Amino acid sequence: MKNLDLIIERGKNKMIWGRVTYKSNLVVESSKTIPGLENKIKKLLLDFHGIKEINFNHLYDLRAFFDRFDSLNQSKLAHLASINPSLLRQYASGTKFPSIQQASKIEKAIHKLAEELSKVSIYA
Repeated sequence: MKNLDLIIERGKNKMIWGRVTYKSNLVVESSKTIPGLENKIKKLLLDFHGIKEINFNHLYDLRAFFDRFDSLNQSKLAHLASINPSLLRQYASGTKFPSIQQASKIEKAIHKLAEELSKVSIYA
């Protein structure tokens, strides 16, 4: 099974664009959903490279990330990442783009939140 990085970006009209590089070939496709995007890219990789089994590692731009995980509170996440909440909202809307350092801080905050959430038990 091939493991490939699928870079996911949100385009205009909430279309999702994805790209994969395989053997120096850039494969680009769009869809309204991530599963639809995966299926289209898998078909292209099968048609052109004969790859039958693929596992994608999702790499999101911030617009696509907050579309996919819209239940996350951007202001609270900004606090966890030690960045200005309005700046994070600008990243999420696509009016500004984060530097590598800012993206790393946001990613670390997301991973920290995920780690904390994975330890939660709900009592009923």
